[in-house]
Amino acid sequence: MEASEAKKTRTTSKTTTAKKTTATKTTTAKKTTTKKATEKVEKAATTKAKKAVASEEVKEAKATKAVKATKEVEKAAVLTTNKAKRKAKKAELKEAKRLAPSATLKNARISARKVKIVIDNIRGKNVNEAIAILKFTPKAASPLVEKLLKSAIANAENNSMMDKSKLYVAEVYANQGTTMKRIRAATQGRANRIRKRTSHITIVLKERA
Repeated sequence: MEASEAKKTRTTSKTTTAKKTTATKTTTAKKTTTKKATEKVEKAATTKAKKAVASEEVKEAKATKAVKATKEVEKAAVLTTNKAKRKAKKAELKEAKRLAPSATLKNARISARKVKIVIDNIRGKNVNEAIAILKFTPKAASPLVEKLLKSAIANAENNSMMDKSKLYVAEVYANQGTTMKRIRAATQGRANRIRKRTSHITIVLKERA
């Protein structure tokens, strides 16, 4: 009887220990599953937050790009308007120059520097006064400029129907023309270069109001 009771106590102790171990295992398994579930939930939340942040950053980048694009478009529009204005101004000036009576002498056999000394004296003067100044100016360019001025006066009277008494020299300038290159014999068989310079002279007349 004692042996059977001892066996019973052993079996009961074994069963209790087995039950305890199974309970601890189930609790640990439950804890691990709950931990994994919480980790999954946290990961999902973090991924969602990251996705939301990334989407916001993308939206901000798109907005900044759109703002930059609009600014560039506005700048391009301003530039195009400015270019159009400049072109219109240039066209107006060209038209005014075309309509204004003028005369040009191209490839005059005198340097532009020598002509500028003479034409500076008649700029802004009345036509009759300019002719008088040119007649009494002892320079090589004076007769050329006088002849050109008379041609401009004739153009103003015949083509533009302007009054000679109201005309004045609005613009007069001389630009450098083609340079002819010649050679002069020098000592010891050498050759020195000679530059025969030419000039383009232009006179523009206008009427005084």
